[in-house]
This record gives sequence, structure tokens and C-alpha cells, in this order.
Amino acid sequence: MHPFTFKLHSVLIKASMASMLHFILLLGSLMVASAGSLNENFDITWGDGRGKMINNGNLLTLSLDKASGSGFQSKNEYLFGKIDMQLKLVAGNSAGTVTAYYLSSKGSTWDEIDFEFLGNLSGDPYILHTNVFSQGKGNREQQFYLWFDPTADFHTYSILWNPQRIVFSVDGTPIREFKNSESMGVPFPKNQPMKIYSSLWNADDWATRGGLVKTDWTQAPFTASYRNFKADACVWSNGKSSCNSKAPSSSSRNGAWLTQELDSTSQERLKWVQKNYMIYNYCSDTKRFPQGLPAECRSTK
Repeated sequence: MHPFTFKLHSVLIKASMASMLHFILLLGSLMVASAGSLNENFDITWGDGRGKMINNGNLLTLSLDKASGSGFQSKNEYLFGKIDMQLKLVAGNSAGTVTAYYLSSKGSTWDEIDFEFLGNLSGDPYILHTNVFSQGKGNREQQFYLWFDPTADFHTYSILWNPQRIVFSVDGTPIREFKNSESMGVPFPKNQPMKIYSSLWNADDWATRGGLVKTDWTQAPFTASYRNFKADACVWSNGKSSCNSKAPSSSSRNGAWLTQELDSTSQERLKWVQKNYMIYNYCSDTKRFPQGLPAECRSTK
């Protein structure tokens, strides 16, 4: 082989290897979708200045007064992921207020995975309300008290969403698992990419004691705070996922959530929460479902 040809061939091989390495690194970076500042990952979408990014975008606050609440949404859409956010909720007399933090798709047959924090009178506990919508159908509420004061400090609220299950967790402790029961005819959120949303708003017609306790506007503005967002997730863009069949195995650490399930310790912690802190479970509400409990409830009996 001519020396020039050999040299050119070597350069092409090196270029090809560099290109492949760049592709692998890019895939890995897409797998861990986001762990940066909040202003890199979210847009404040309403509230006329009541939502604020402070501390170089590392802290986000939403506020509510009698004129308006406020809200934000993620820049990215996700199709499966492990989403973490630290929240500190409205302190004091928060009766009538709702802080919602959830994943949702668009359209009339949307999917949605909800955390909603229902405010209460000073000294009375918040209610953590959870729900799962699939193809526009919800009515899968479970509600909990928390085992700490969620207004005194930040706590981590997480959603694990993979093709097999959805797990709601608080400070790493699972509080609810919604399994894929498609084999029983129960739709499961798996085809519609979702954005992350959060809002602080007035719902005193229903939020506290069924609407009996109204918002005390002399306590306004009400403020909730957010920090330390992290998403190990598949980003959906231009009709494609950043994860493909090779991506999960390219890094066992990054891809573990795609097949994650509750181990025996997590199952025990889940039982502990549901025994001691669950205050409503649609799967136990036989009066609400006189024709029979939903199929996914019967499958857990």
C-alpha cells in the first residue's frame, strides 16, 4: 500500500472511532436527561411574575394571592423516566390552596401522573393526593398524610415511570405503586410523552374539608419552593425517544430504572406507609363502585 494511502486509511479509521465514541457519549448524556439548574429545564408559564427563578436558577418559587396563582412546565417531554424534585410547601394556614406537581400529556385521551398537596389550617396535616390517568380516565385516587411537616424543609418527591409500573415515592420511601395491568384490559400510560407541570392555585371550593374551609387571603401571598430537580429519563423530541434498545444496557446505572421494581425492603416500606398514613384508597371504596371495584384493584387482592 502506498504510504499516503495507508496514512489516509489510518486517519479515516481514527475519525470513524472518534465519531462512534462521540455517539456513545451522546447517547449516555441523553439517557440522563436533566440534572442542571431549574431555569435550564423549566419555563414559568403563568402567574404574571408570581413565579420566580432565584439563586442563579437553582431555586424556583411559585406564589398565590387573591388575584392569581402561578405555574411552570418542563422544556422537555418524557416517555418513561425517574423524576425527582425537592419541594417545600406553603407554611402556616394553607387551607384552600393546592400545590400540584405532575406529569401530563395533551389531548382528550391524555395520560397523567399526579402529586397534589392539599393545604390545611395551621397545625393540621397536609393531604398528599395521588392519581393516575390513562387515556383520559382517572378516578384512581389514593390520599396520604405525611410523617413529617412538609412546610418546615425541603423533601424529595419522586415518580418512577417505566413500562411495567408507576411508583410514587417520598424521600425514597415508596407510598404507591400502580402496575401495568393491560393484560386485564386496564390502559397504562406508555405511548404518550408527557411534560412536567407544577402550579399553586386556589381551590377552596373543594380542597380543604370538602370546601368547608375557605382560603384566608389575609395570609397571602402563599409560596411554595422547588429545588434539586433530576430526571433520569427518555426525552421525546421530533417523534423519537433519546433511548433506544441499546441505550438502557449501555449504562446499568443510568438504565436501571427502565426495569426497576420494588425489592422486598421497598415493599415492606410501602406496606408501612399504606397501613399508617393512607387515608383514602379508591380500591377500598365499594360504595363508589357498586358494580365492582376496578380491575387493577381486584388483581391486588
